[in-house]
This record gives sequence, structure tokens and C-alpha cells, in this order.
Amino acid sequence: MKKVILLFTLFVVGTTFAQNHEVNVTSENSWLKIGLNAGLPVGDIDSSASFALGLDLKGQYLVTPNFGIGLATGYNHLFGKDGAEDFGIIPAAAFARYYFKPKGLFIGADFGYGFLTNVDNNDGGLYVNPQIGYHNRDWNFYAYYQNTFAENDLDIQVLGIGATYNLRF
Repeated sequence: MKKVILLFTLFVVGTTFAQNHEVNVTSENSWLKIGLNAGLPVGDIDSSASFALGLDLKGQYLVTPNFGIGLATGYNHLFGKDGAEDFGIIPAAAFARYYFKPKGLFIGADFGYGFLTNVDNNDGGLYVNPQIGYHNRDWNFYAYYQNTFAENDLDIQVLGIGATYNLRF
């Protein structure tokens, strides 16, 4: 059911955007974001994972000077503790960000599906990653709360910080 809701949401957002906006990709409104993040597992997973380290990869298009949308992926590695195995999350998500000014505070969220690696009997689940941070023309620094609502009532939550660098097309 979660996959159906996700696909429907992406379809509605995509068709609405395509019908109401002419896309003109330039180095001023589109870029690739590459970065790192680190965090601490919280909630249900903090007893079996000690630390999270990840790589972010995002493609962003500014719909307006203050509002950006895009696609996000990467890899988040969670280090096991007390004999638990390491595992990972590969997000496949859409994202939106609101920039209050050309330089300064932003808020945003990634929303999609998180594929789990090295976890038996669990492929993944709904992936949500709200963020708040500071940005300028080249960098984004942010705090995040990542939650993957995986199958079999496994809730993977990470609270952390990250930074991305903007590569212009």
C-alpha cells in the first residue's frame, strides 16, 4: 500500500508540474548536490546501531527563486553494535526545499522509498527525511531527522547533520 501511495503522489506532483511550468534548465536554476551526512540512531534502532554515515546525491531544479524540487538518492550506512550486523539504506526519493532568501535559512524534506541492504526478510519502506539548514550559492549545511518505516514494523530513525556542495550544470 505504501508503494502505491508513493507512486500516486509522485505521479500527481510530476504531471501537475509538467502542465503548469515550462522547464528551462540553466546553471542558475539547476544543479547537482553531492555531500556527506552523519548521525545517531534513535528510537527502536538505537539498541542495534551505534552510528550512521552517509553519502547524498541530489538533482535540484528551482521552480522559483525560493522553491526547489528534485530527486534524491545516496547511501546511509548504519554501524551495528553489541554484535549486530551493519546495514544500509538506499533512498529513492523526491524532495522539495523552500529557501527564505538567496543566502540563509532553508527547510525541506525528502519523501520516497528506502531500500534496505544486509537486512533479512525486509526490503525497506517509506522514507522521510525533513531538514532545516543554512545555504549559500555553493554549500548547504543542515540538520535532519531521517525515518524509514520499513516492513515488519521496523522503524529506522536517525538524527544528524550533513553538508552538500552544489555542482552547477
